[in-house]
Amino acid sequence: MSKSLARVTRALEAAGLSVRPLEMPGETRTAEQAAAAGCALDQIVKSILFAGAESGRLYLFMTAGGNRIDAAKASAMAGEALERAGAGQVRAVTGFAIGGVSPVGHLTPSPQFLDPRLLDFPQIWCAAGTPRHIFAIAPYDLLRITGARPERFTA
Repeated sequence: MSKSLARVTRALEAAGLSVRPLEMPGETRTAEQAAAAGCALDQIVKSILFAGAESGRLYLFMTAGGNRIDAAKASAMAGEALERAGAGQVRAVTGFAIGGVSPVGHLTPSPQFLDPRLLDFPQIWCAAGTPRHIFAIAPYDLLRITGARPERFTA
């Protein structure tokens, strides 16, 4: 088991959830690839990190697979102008490579925001630290364990 997958598994267990990541037969780097495994596109949680233009602090925005983040709305949530975080920044802060960023198990906590569209489903799917592993979770459990704020930041 990779270190990233193990970290996600430990975070889920520490939160008191009996959720187990699944290894998919193909890559799940994109929402479309993950949804092809058998769920609606909007049930896929895209974990996208932005960096504060002044502070350099990372902010995690979890959005439904079919939605896009509105940069102005996201900046308003963060309280500063944001720019897309680079792959090196993402890896250093979360411990995950882009395409496998889980909303849990980060090396360094970041403020988190959740697209309310994800709350419309009884179950949603998140990356589990690798481009081939995902886990299913109730959206309100994801809110509880991440401390994310539900906010409207999509276009």
